[in-house]
Amino acid sequence: MASREYETYYAIIRGVPRGRVMTYGDVAHYAGRRGHARRVGYALFTLSDRRVPWWRVVNAQGGISHRPRDGRPDDVQRTLLEAEGVEFDVQGRIDLARYRHRPEGAVAS
Repeated sequence: MASREYETYYAIIRGVPRGRVMTYGDVAHYAGRRGHARRVGYALFTLSDRRVPWWRVVNAQGGISHRPRDGRPDDVQRTLLEAEGVEFDVQGRIDLARYRHRPEGAVAS
């Protein structure tokens, strides 16, 4: 069972709609844990709940952070995002101004 902190992160990530993304820092901020982006990464690394769309969390530059997942290739996250209509630029980054999700009623960081 995940910790209460991790469960809070997972709940936020479950709320990210298809075709949208949040950064690790965004998730931490909206969880009331500003500055704990790395903890969000740890939470996703230990994730076993397939209902949490982990692929919708990207780094602060709109890129995919390297993370081994069950021996799957590193491009799995990009493939899943592209299947949802998210576009990447030539540097492999997502336009956060276009695709970033901000939970309803939440204050931007």
